Amino acid sequence: MALVMGVDSSTQSCKVVLTDAATGAIVRQGRAAHPDGTSVDPEAWWQALQSAITDAGGLGAPGDPDGVAAWAIGGQQHGMVALDSEGRVVRDALLWHDNRSAQAGADLIAEFGADQLARRTGLVPVASFTITKLRWLRDHEPDNAARVAAVALPHDWLTWRLRGFGPTGRSPRGPMLDELVTDRSDASGTGYWNPDTGDYDRDLLIAALGHDAVLPRVLGPGESVRDADGRLVGPGAGDNAAAALGAGARTGDVVVSIGTSGTVFAVSAERTVDATGTVAGFASADGAFLPLVATLNAARVLEAIRRLLGVDHAELSRLALAAPPGAAGLRLVPYFEGERTPNLPDATASLTGMTLASTTRENLARAAVEGMLGGLAAGLDALRGLGVPLERALLIGGGAQSEAVQAIAPLVFGMPVEVPEPGEYVALGAARQAAALVAPR
Repeated sequence: MALVMGVDSSTQSCKVVLTDAATGAIVRQGRAAHPDGTSVDPEAWWQALQSAITDAGGLGAPGDPDGVAAWAIGGQQHGMVALDSEGRVVRDALLWHDNRSAQAGADLIAEFGADQLARRTGLVPVASFTITKLRWLRDHEPDNAARVAAVALPHDWLTWRLRGFGPTGRSPRGPMLDELVTDRSDASGTGYWNPDTGDYDRDLLIAALGHDAVLPRVLGPGESVRDADGRLVGPGAGDNAAAALGAGARTGDVVVSIGTSGTVFAVSAERTVDATGTVAGFASADGAFLPLVATLNAARVLEAIRRLLGVDHAELSRLALAAPPGAAGLRLVPYFEGERTPNLPDATASLTGMTLASTTRENLARAAVEGMLGGLAAGLDALRGLGVPLERALLIGGGAQSEAVQAIAPLVFGMPVEVPEPGEYVALGAARQAAALVAPR
């Protein structure tokens, strides 16, 4: 039995699965927590990855029956990992949900135009994307910006470190910046990569950072590199693209992932261009495209109302299902900590339609579920508006396990909804990618 490893380095934690390369069955797994915050020292991810691998029983020696033959990493997208010429992290990484770079996005749009940016990169810059974080660094920390010799994303940097590269004196293979690698899906979330040509748009990078820098080489589907012990290493993927692989999504499927934030992404053979910026024209990990709409407020909405009502999630579902559709007019706009879609980084939540009759615990619970799902349904409508085929919705993520979410989603989405068995779909997708590297040809 050949073992492969898949990793999910998310905002909250690092999950590792070791699977049978032939069957995909999980053999061992491990986990470690990440620190909170929107600005994080990447060293914390490296420590968590090593802890999670140890928790899963270790990599073993290549060639051993219990050893890992190949591995790949899926990870949170967009986070800015800036490195100096010695491979040291210049400053804490700004993560996707750090909104301080919202003005930088507006500045880039003013300079280049939303149409032009969407055509060149598939994206219209908002605070989430790496390009705006680099512009923020240039404008607010010019000394740090001047030190930047290379820019990586979280999964790129972890792949580099686990292959044995890193800062001088702290890694066996040293700071070889040209050994940084990434994949199409994560590169497509930077704001300076062109999904048509497969090349970086250096002019946009320079406009953001103020100078050129080393960027990870983009590996194609099926390409690999090796770690210091000779194991095959897959390109990895951004978390959503890895989840699509893990869930087995196909053309016509739309994956609705309900975690702390929400994402709606579809498997498409065709590239999309949306100058409004609602739909990000991401690439997939398998050579196709993954148009995506993201919301900042998903399961956190349910958690906020659960705490307010003083109930657990099962009781929140019971209350919501006891209320009528539409919650008797009670409506929750769930922008608790700003929003990405629509792009309202400074927005707050609001509750409307309150009357003596509508203001009940049941209606509030229902309004929370409908409000969260309504934001995701707007994403479905945006994809349909670009001609993306949508036939079936797959609900994944922690929020998808809510009985109320499962019951109400088909009513809000207006389409068939399936809920796969709960699983670590990002890590499983990365493991599936690694397994393809050792499969008989």
